[in-house]
Amino acid sequence: MKPVNLNQARKTKTRAEAKAKADENAVRFGRTKAQKVLEATQAAQASSRLSQLKFDDD
Repeated sequence: MKPVNLNQARKTKTRAEAKAKADENAVRFGRTKAQKVLEATQAAQASSRLSQLKFDDD
């Protein structure tokens, strides 16, 4: 039987738990690059449309 370094075992377990939580959060909250680009484009179009509709009071 080979001796086990408990510090390494504990760190490995912690890393595995953190990776699992990160993967879960990525599925739950993550957006694809295409979604981010689409939202940015829509926001730019809305801003442009709003600025076109403003009245100038001179």
